[in-house]
Amino acid sequence: ALLAQCEPVALPVLEHDMAGLQARIATAIEFIESLPRAEIDAAAERNVFFKLKNGTELPFTGRTLLLTFSVPQFFFHVTTAYDLLRHAGVELVKRDFLGPRER
Repeated sequence: ALLAQCEPVALPVLEHDMAGLQARIATAIEFIESLPRAEIDAAAERNVFFKLKNGTELPFTGRTLLLTFSVPQFFFHVTTAYDLLRHAGVELVKRDFLGPRER
């Protein structure tokens, strides 16, 4: 949303169950697919400011926001979810984290 110069989608507060999680994921995917790609592509060199919950704004270009902030945040959260699931006894292996191998 920041790169497309749009307001982010407000995710509904739902039940903390699989159906609620799937509904939130579906809402997020629908929002991402609706973003104007040309605006996102044009943001590579544009100055953007990511606002933290405490009000602090971090300056980036679109490219540095993605490469030095957003992608590391994404993988941190994916790894943490994977670790929590394994700790809870879900039988996951490295391939589950990496995804299917294309041939």
